[in-house]
Amino acid sequence: MSEATPRERILVVDDEADIVALVVYHLAKEGYRVSSASSGTDALETARRERPALIVLDLMLPGLSGFDVLEQLRADAATAGIAVLMLTARKEEPDRIKGLSLGADDYLTKPFSPQELVLRVRAILRRSAAASAAGDLLTIGALAIDRAAHTVTVRGREVELTPTEFKLLLLLAERRGRVQGRAQLLEHVWEAAPDIQTRTVDMHVQRLRAKLESAGDLIETVRGFGYRLHPPRDT
Repeated sequence: MSEATPRERILVVDDEADIVALVVYHLAKEGYRVSSASSGTDALETARRERPALIVLDLMLPGLSGFDVLEQLRADAATAGIAVLMLTARKEEPDRIKGLSLGADDYLTKPFSPQELVLRVRAILRRSAAASAAGDLLTIGALAIDRAAHTVTVRGREVELTPTEFKLLLLLAERRGRVQGRAQLLEHVWEAAPDIQTRTVDMHVQRLRAKLESAGDLIETVRGFGYRLHPPRDT
């Protein structure tokens, strides 16, 4: 029995007709309502018009690249909350990291298993539904995180964060009180192999603390393990 509901619409963006047909077939078989676009410009127009729950987005597109499309989706309040699964033939780590840092929710390389794609789509939508059920606003002391708007404020003042910094802070906040190892953070925020560039986590935490100013003290270093976000000491 399908886990999809009639309200879940997915937009498939790829300029290869056979790939589009394959993806559309398997997603429709699961009960999703599926539409498609073959260029970046068409993808943006369709996303703004249909507001899909998720976009399967190829990187190599005519005109606007998938990176360009993703950046514009995240910059527009009307489409910023749409989940994105990147689909590409590129296997290079820098492309993968770039896409995730721009705000992609997951990354799948070609050739791919249709069953794996369906499972990843299902997992992304499940996470999105769980976040919505938990409520959009998460408040810890002077720190307020709006999941839907992707904004962070400290004592009412908005703090400008990159998509990766936002994901890092949100993960620490949602798991507050629990220590998160560097390898865990790399895996869940960057979706990178846990033995690669663990220093990246430290650099991002340092920048995040600086941007949060006084609220940066909520993020503590647990020597030899990683980081933990704790509630204010006086609460």
